[in-house]
Amino acid sequence: MKLHSPFRVAFVGTLGVGLGLLLIGSIQTLSTILLYVGTALFLSLGLDPVVGWLERRKLPRWLAVLITILAVLAVFAGIILLVLPILAAQVGQLVEQVTEFLGSRTFPQFVTEVTAWVQSIFPGLEPEFVEEAVANVETFLTDNWGVITGGVINAGVAIVSGIAGAFIILILTIYFTASTPNLKRALYQLVPASKRDRVVDLGEQITDSVGYYVIGQMSLGVINGILSFIFLTIIQAPFPAVLAVIAFFFSLIPLVGTITGATIIVLTCLIPGLGGVSTAIAAAIYYLIYMQLEAYFISPRIMNRAVSVPGAVVVIAALAGGSLLGLLGALIAIPVAASILIIYRQVVIPRMNER
Repeated sequence: MKLHSPFRVAFVGTLGVGLGLLLIGSIQTLSTILLYVGTALFLSLGLDPVVGWLERRKLPRWLAVLITILAVLAVFAGIILLVLPILAAQVGQLVEQVTEFLGSRTFPQFVTEVTAWVQSIFPGLEPEFVEEAVANVETFLTDNWGVITGGVINAGVAIVSGIAGAFIILILTIYFTASTPNLKRALYQLVPASKRDRVVDLGEQITDSVGYYVIGQMSLGVINGILSFIFLTIIQAPFPAVLAVIAFFFSLIPLVGTITGATIIVLTCLIPGLGGVSTAIAAAIYYLIYMQLEAYFISPRIMNRAVSVPGAVVVIAALAGGSLLGLLGALIAIPVAASILIIYRQVVIPRMNER
């Protein structure tokens, strides 16, 4: 290769690197918006099979979309109306109890009561060990009080931002659900006419696999939420409705969602004044049994109809997706893996066999 102008080559190369860095910086800046859009697309593909089912019942598409959207809004509003009043009441009650508790005791009395409570749960611990642990906690809180206060403020800001993000995702999901056929047609028009039919067939299979996966995961969440509400009500756990909603949302996360939600629920049942050791043990035993039933009976029967992905691929995909994109990556990893397997089986393998 003959270089007529080293300066021109260097300038073009520098310009290319600069544009690449600008593109990467833009993607990082827009990462939150891209996350909202990706989540909304994922949810809209999950709602598309429901719309298609209503269309097969002789409903026009606009009415099927309207019914689906109203159902989603009803569920969203129901969760908010169910959780927020209980949370507000419980937080107010907790603040009142904490204020009364701290105002009626000196710190040494508080340490003595905490030590007695810990020893009642773990009777094998030495009193000196418990007192030393409490003293270490006191030192940590004293030295890091400013950091903890800032963390609480940041957590409040994050909660407000999360609620705003949820509304944005909801609006985008409604828009994408209503315009899914138009979006598909616009993308298919970018493919040459000679290959368009094949691409349309693969595209429909991929979008169907994503939609069925979302419905399957939602079904697992609903089952977990309903059974959790029934059992937690029976054992008189604190605010079982809120804990059932927690079980529902965490069940949407593959692999680790159910056990994470169960851990939070058991620890909540262990809080003094809200639950108790016996309540927490009963909840722990229930979730140990439920996780076995879900792993070996419920999940295979639901998810095998949604996506056909080997178990090892499910684990690898979920871990890789969570590492790359966090929660969203873990959610979309399995349908993405199913889509790649569809392309592998129907495109790559036939081409290799033709050679």
